Amino acid sequence: MDSKTIEKVVREVISERAQAPGGSQSNGRGPQAESAPGTARVAVLTAKETFELRNYPLRPIREDEILIRVEGCGICGTDVHCYKNDPFKLCPVILGHEGTGEVVEVGGKWKMDSVGKPIAVGDKVVTSLMETSDACMIAKYSPLKANLCDDIRIYGLLPDEPDYRLNGYFGEYVIVRPGSSIFVINDMSLKLRVLIEPATVVCHALERAKKSGANLSFRSRVIVQGCGPIGLLMIAVLRTYGINNIIAIDGDNDRLEMAKRLGADHSINYKDYQNANGVAERVGELTKGFGAHFGFQVTGVPQAASNLFKYVRRGGGICEVGHFVDAGTATFNPHEDICKKEISYVGSWAYGSWEYPNAYHFLQRAAKIGLPVEDLVTHSFPLDRIDEAFRANIALQGIKLMITPR
Repeated sequence: MDSKTIEKVVREVISERAQAPGGSQSNGRGPQAESAPGTARVAVLTAKETFELRNYPLRPIREDEILIRVEGCGICGTDVHCYKNDPFKLCPVILGHEGTGEVVEVGGKWKMDSVGKPIAVGDKVVTSLMETSDACMIAKYSPLKANLCDDIRIYGLLPDEPDYRLNGYFGEYVIVRPGSSIFVINDMSLKLRVLIEPATVVCHALERAKKSGANLSFRSRVIVQGCGPIGLLMIAVLRTYGINNIIAIDGDNDRLEMAKRLGADHSINYKDYQNANGVAERVGELTKGFGAHFGFQVTGVPQAASNLFKYVRRGGGICEVGHFVDAGTATFNPHEDICKKEISYVGSWAYGSWEYPNAYHFLQRAAKIGLPVEDLVTHSFPLDRIDEAFRANIALQGIKLMITPR
């Protein structure tokens, strides 16, 4: 037997013994890898641009819960918006939703993860969404549109509750509640697991684009405007999907270079041009004078959203991915930009829990074909340097920054 098979057999034996009468239990609830401490250290955002390191009690888990020891969590643009402005009025809150960790304790009611894999102590996992309320008519009548529910709940963006305080991954432990989605991912590195949550965003955007009516095929010329972490993953998912002509647009040459490593054929630094018309001329040169078949708008800048209409050909399409918070109003000419061009325009909002398997299979495939997706995680900071990490993120130092407990 190889080492992976031996490891799997050992884990199964330990799990079976732990669940057997007289086996190692945690207060009779489920198997436990080792004794969890009485408290968990967490970074609490208490006010704008203010983190406090605190120790919260780590209560015993219940039959329908899972305890995860955090291994790492990426800093998302949404985390930065919360840090700067608290737009969702969550403070005090433990942020961090691009996280992953190891199962420490499994409540007796949990047998499988959300796709039917056995779940046991020692498994590496990612968590996603919690079930929406029964009052949500969208989830009730259009379950595949549950991402549009007003009460969508994501770990790391949950309010502090007396009974559920370990809600986010910027800490040492997370308690997974009943009704949550969770996925066992034992065959991926820490960096790839940290990228799974943002990868669901681009996988969802790709599906939205495919349903827009605009043509996406091997011959399509596609623009990705904005080369932050999501934009770069967007390029990688397009290349993995089979798009062979990708144009990256950004104002940072280092990120444009990374865009090429991840599959972009051409790059345009918009700062090299006087205005959007100059960029449009360059796009025309790269697309036989017609413009792109499709464009993904992955910045949070309203002017960029307006400019993208100039870069897309008649009969083309646009997917808006970048505006997860209200950054203001974008302008367009309904006649010139949409009607005359017969543009297909779609929005993309977050993701559904069912898209996690699609996301981690995309990352595995991207790595297999040689795209350096792991290189997107450029910096790692321990929890006690979280303020420094957020300042570095705001200053655009690196691409994806990760927080680890130690």
